[in-house]
Amino acid sequence: MSVGRAANIIENPFLTLPIRRLFLSNAIPMAVVMSTSGLLNVVDGIFVGRFIGAQALAAVSLAFPVVMLLTALTTLAGGGMSSLLARHLGKGSRSEAGAVFAGAHGLVLVMSVAVILSALTLGPGIVSFLATGNEAVAGPARDYLLILILGSPVQFGLGLHADALRNEGRAVHIALLSVLVNLLNVAANYIAIVILDLGIAGSAIGTVAAQTFGLALLLLVRKRNPALLPLSAIRHASWLTGWRQILLLGLPLCLSFIGMALVASTVLLAIGNTAADHDTYVAAYGVVTRVLGLAFLPQMVIALTTQSITGNNVGAGRMDRARAALRLAIGCAFLWCLSVALTGMLAGETLGALFSEDQEVITAVGAIMRPMTALYAVTGPILVIAMHFQAMGHPLRTAILTLVKPWLLTPVLIVALNAHSGLPRLWFAFPVADAAVLLVALTIIFRGRVFDATPTTLLAKERS
Repeated sequence: MSVGRAANIIENPFLTLPIRRLFLSNAIPMAVVMSTSGLLNVVDGIFVGRFIGAQALAAVSLAFPVVMLLTALTTLAGGGMSSLLARHLGKGSRSEAGAVFAGAHGLVLVMSVAVILSALTLGPGIVSFLATGNEAVAGPARDYLLILILGSPVQFGLGLHADALRNEGRAVHIALLSVLVNLLNVAANYIAIVILDLGIAGSAIGTVAAQTFGLALLLLVRKRNPALLPLSAIRHASWLTGWRQILLLGLPLCLSFIGMALVASTVLLAIGNTAADHDTYVAAYGVVTRVLGLAFLPQMVIALTTQSITGNNVGAGRMDRARAALRLAIGCAFLWCLSVALTGMLAGETLGALFSEDQEVITAVGAIMRPMTALYAVTGPILVIAMHFQAMGHPLRTAILTLVKPWLLTPVLIVALNAHSGLPRLWFAFPVADAAVLLVALTIIFRGRVFDATPTTLLAKERS
C-alpha cells in the first residue's frame, strides 16, 4: 500500500473523537509511559542511596545537569518534529510527514556525534567544575555519565520513535512497551547495583540496555503495522529534510530543559561554595530533583497531549476543538500540580527517608522541598499553554513561557539570595520565579486572547 493511498482510508481520531475521550485516551497511556520512567528514576535513586550510600547519591545528583542536557536534545528533535508531523497528519499529508520523520533521524545522528565528541573532550573538566574540587564525588559521576553519553544515540532514537507513535494516535502501544522496558530496567539496575556491586555505573549500564531493548520494540511495532508511517520513508526521504523548522519549533522546549540544567548547576555551585556539609546538601538536592522530576512528568503528559490535539486540529482548521482541549488540559494540570505542592509542603522529610537513612539528608530534603513547591500549582497550566502555542507554530510565545524562568529569573535569584542570605534562603528563588512567570502568562493570555484566537490572528500579534 502506498503512502498516498493510505491517506485516503485512514481515519484520524484526533479530528473525530469527542474531546474528553480523545484527551483521556491519549493522556492516560502517556501518563503510564512517563510515570513508569519517573518511578524508575526514583527507584534507582533509592537503590543508590540505600545500598551504596549518601556519597554515591551525591555523585548521581552531580550528574543531573548533564542528564538534563541529554533530555533537552531528545526533545529538540522529537518535540520539533512532533509539531510538524501532527499538522501534516491532520491534513492527511502522509508523504510530507514521512519526509519530516526522515529528516529528524538525520538531525539525531548529527547530535549524537557532537555529544559524544564533546563528552570525550570537555566532559571530565565540566564534572570537576560542578564538583568544586570534591574528587570523591566527581570520579563516580564521570563513569556514570560516560556510559549514558555513549548510549545517547539510542536515547535520541527512542524519543523520536515514541513521539512519532504518539502523534499517530498509538499512545497505548507506547504505554505497554514502556511498562515492560522500565520493569526490566528496574531489575537490571538492582542486579548491577546490589548483586554485582558495580556502583552507580551499574545504573547507567541498566538504563542504556533497557533503552536499546525499547527502541527495538518500537521499530518492530512500526514495521508490522501498515497504518503507521512506513520505515521505508526513513530510507527513501532525505535525512536533511526540515532541519530548520524542526530546530526552530523544538528549540523552546529544548532550551527549557537546558535551563533546568543551568538552574541545577547554579544550585550545585552555590552549595559547593557555601555549605560546610557539601555532600549532604548535594544528596538532598538530588532527592528533590528526582521527586520533582517524577512530579513533572504527568504535567508534561498533559502538555504533550495538548500539543498533539492542537497540532492535528489546527492542521485541519478545527480551532474550536483545539481551544476545548486547551481548557480541559489547563484544569487537569492545575489539579495535579496543586497536589504536588501540598505533598512537598507537608511530606518532604517522609519522602527523604525513602532514599536515605542519614537523618541530616532527610532533614535537608524537607528544608529544600517546602519553599521550592510553594507555587508549584501554576507551573503545569503555564506549560500547557506554551505547548499549545508550539503546536500552532508560534515559537516566540512558547519561548517566553518556557525560557524566562530557567534562563533568567531562577539563576539570578539563586545567586542573589545565596549571596544575601545564604543557603537557607536560596530555595525561595523558585516560588518567586514562579510568581513572575505567572504574571507574564496572564499578560499573554489576556492581551493575546488565547482562548478565542485563530492561528492567523496570533501570528499577526506575534509579528507586531
